[in-house]
Amino acid sequence: MQDWGPIDYEKALEQQLLLVDQVHSQNLAGIIVFCTHPPIVTLGRKTQAGDVFAWPGEIKEISRGGRATYHGPSQLLIYPIINLDLVRPHRPLHDIGKFLRNFEQAIVNTLSKFGVAAQGKSLQKKSEVDATSEETGVWVENRKVGSLGIGIKKWVTYHGAAINLDNDPQAFQGMNPCGFSAQTMISLEELIGKKIDREKFQRLLFEQLLHL
Repeated sequence: MQDWGPIDYEKALEQQLLLVDQVHSQNLAGIIVFCTHPPIVTLGRKTQAGDVFAWPGEIKEISRGGRATYHGPSQLLIYPIINLDLVRPHRPLHDIGKFLRNFEQAIVNTLSKFGVAAQGKSLQKKSEVDATSEETGVWVENRKVGSLGIGIKKWVTYHGAAINLDNDPQAFQGMNPCGFSAQTMISLEELIGKKIDREKFQRLLFEQLLHL
């Protein structure tokens, strides 16, 4: 595990790609990274016109799947740099969907320890490399608490998940996160009605991610 703390998105992406090369060249199983970012909206490969319409801050196009996503200090960012050559026995395109579902389930299991009943909604699309749909992520009924989007290079994953831990009324304004309205998004703080122990959440999530 690596904890980068607060870090600019661009710098974090550069470091992820360095880890991708390291994991691939040294045939490592993987490295889990935790961090936070200053406010930024990233545009995945499936972003559509109108997904971002009045966002006042930084916007960056990136190589992961999915649509427009907000990243900010109210979230915990998780970047699993995982070597799929070591976790997929065969038919790799099918295993990417399984990886996403396992990633979602690790978050769901962690939320359950805070008394929150959530579910992952990724759909396996066997014909697509990114195996994502608009509903990919972690939901509590019809509210979304975690967004997922991965990229793959040399059969190593990068990018990852943004979990809404703290309530921030300014987050998601001027955009439709993942194609949904800003009101669709919710934080763990709002769900349980109190501040979150971030260190505890990160520790419990890391324990779940060891099973990816």
